Amino acid sequence: MGFCLFNNVAIAARAAQAEGIERVLIFDWDVHHGNGTQHSFETDPNVFYVSAHQFPFYPGTGSFGEVGIGRGEGTTLNIPLPAGAGDTEYVGAVQRLVLPAARAFKPELILISAGFDAHRDDPLAEMNVSAEGYLAMAGAMRTAADELCGGRLAFILEGGYALSGLREGIEATLAATLAPIPPVAEAVGAPEGTTLRQVVDQVVAAHGSSIPDLGSS
Repeated sequence: MGFCLFNNVAIAARAAQAEGIERVLIFDWDVHHGNGTQHSFETDPNVFYVSAHQFPFYPGTGSFGEVGIGRGEGTTLNIPLPAGAGDTEYVGAVQRLVLPAARAFKPELILISAGFDAHRDDPLAEMNVSAEGYLAMAGAMRTAADELCGGRLAFILEGGYALSGLREGIEATLAATLAPIPPVAEAVGAPEGTTLRQVVDQVVAAHGSSIPDLGSS
């Protein structure tokens, strides 16, 4: 829908499958919902697509109830976040939703749609992720890759419309990737009434009991 001509993450996932990789996890933290990626894999039970994105926002897709279709039901997990969400919501969502989903799915490869337009300086969106937030998310995904799939992890650069956001986000991601030991963020609490708790509860409700420990830190 105008933001890319070729979906590099989707192409990479299909190429990996062609080379014998059976299960691919895609985590999309770009501020826009990856409707094209979701559409590419929503019937494929061997590609688990997770998206954390501003909602409602362009392109208008990515609600809690979009969980996959047919044989792919349950392998699409959307985390729609309201405008103003920042490190607490993003890092908390990774800890409580993305990591439990990854552990249940047991991917052989993890791909990250690494857009940096949820950065607090970005002019096109209304989110508040900082360099520390990207460091925590990248560190968590590196740890997951080390634990689950022999470190097979790729970050694919996507959106980012503030030079400061691109600089800080990419630097943080590289720092988490290249550090001798990946950084581990403190567990983010989700008290009742907070945005994070509301989002977690709705994701858990959408997926029922199909993913063990979903919602737990």
